[in-house]
Amino acid sequence: MTFAEHIKRTLALGLPLIGGQLAQVAIGLTDTVMMGWYGVEELAAVALGSSFFHMLLILGMGFGLAVMPMVASAASNEDVRQVRRVTRMGLWIAILFSILAVPVFWFSGPILLGLGQEDDLSALAQTYLRVAGLAIGPAVLITVLRSHLSALERPRVVLWAWLAGVVLNIAMNWVLIFGNLGAPELGVLGAAIASLGTHLLILLVLAVYAARARGLAEYTLFARLWRPDWEAFASVFKLGWPIALTLLSESGLFIATMVMMGWIDTEHLAAHGIALQITSVTFMVHIGLSSAATVRAGRAWGTRDAEALRMAAWAALALSGLTVAATVALFVSVPEEMMALFIDPDDPLRPAIIALGAQLLLVAALFQLVDAAQVMALGLLRGVQDTRVPMIYAVISYWVIGIPCAWALGFPAGLGGVGIWLGLTIGLVVAGVLMMTRFWRGTGRVVAAQPITPAPRV
Repeated sequence: MTFAEHIKRTLALGLPLIGGQLAQVAIGLTDTVMMGWYGVEELAAVALGSSFFHMLLILGMGFGLAVMPMVASAASNEDVRQVRRVTRMGLWIAILFSILAVPVFWFSGPILLGLGQEDDLSALAQTYLRVAGLAIGPAVLITVLRSHLSALERPRVVLWAWLAGVVLNIAMNWVLIFGNLGAPELGVLGAAIASLGTHLLILLVLAVYAARARGLAEYTLFARLWRPDWEAFASVFKLGWPIALTLLSESGLFIATMVMMGWIDTEHLAAHGIALQITSVTFMVHIGLSSAATVRAGRAWGTRDAEALRMAAWAALALSGLTVAATVALFVSVPEEMMALFIDPDDPLRPAIIALGAQLLLVAALFQLVDAAQVMALGLLRGVQDTRVPMIYAVISYWVIGIPCAWALGFPAGLGGVGIWLGLTIGLVVAGVLMMTRFWRGTGRVVAAQPITPAPRV
């Protein structure tokens, strides 16, 4: 297969995954825009609550993402039974995780207070999380089904499911946040209800498709789902927990910066929330390409095709690089205009938030390349089922280096919000260099020199 053909195959798989990721971000964007129209304090509370929610969600997603390379490897060998076993136990882990996570959301107020957030802001964020937190189960189950379908190269339904979710979320927000069509005006509670309803819809669409679609029904995914398969459970857990901790380490870096912004004032927190929403749009492109890279690498790994692994890696990295170039140009040229989309024109704090956010987007332009590099390297390493060393790299990069640098530059150095984001950039630089080096000098060379061993049967 030529390099051009690898590009085409990666795009065929990656574009629907990118679209699904962007649709997922669009839900967060619409929440941010609508809450920004409703009020700055409510916007800050939803931004804080959403970050808290996604910190736990990302931890649960690690186990769901472990399903992707395992299913891809099994599918490359036409092992229907292995595909079924892995995915079923991924669903088990998702359900068990959500049971443990819901109480954390219910008592999130004291946790946020302990992190130094203001009393009123913590109370409002807890109101949001007590309802939105119920979506943690559907959200993690969605990740498992998305991994299953992506690994089987059926990504389009993921895109359509998330697009349906965007429409429902906008409609429910419009009705419930502002009290339209005779509904009560619920503010942040309305946004939380919309988030829960949206996740339930997406889960239903993916579950029905996985169970009934032509070519997928043979996996009988939900038949006797209640029966445990502890060997497969242990294999998914073993591969998934390093992914979960890697994602948690990165998420923790962004959560820590969110908390630090709250130490400054509400305006900084609001600007930070909006800037993160904007950067997450471009980051989701890399996430989608990274997932495509995981599937392509997983299939090459399962069939012992070293050349296909190298070519798949280069194809995914080339596409990611083009995205970086476009993103940097956008962030440098129109940062104020992008920030202005999220704030009510009549809000008195609008000029201050736009100015702060524009500065943050200029910093974001600096770390686009390394941020893309680390997420693409992670996708490739997961494809060859290398997750433990990347986890160690992530902890060192984000917690030992990134967070201390963010605090030092933001407060002792007196750079405020810009300093916090510069510290974030330093952490991402270290992670990008370490993980990309790991793939090309470590796993990449081993794969090139030796036959690729298939994933163990579970």
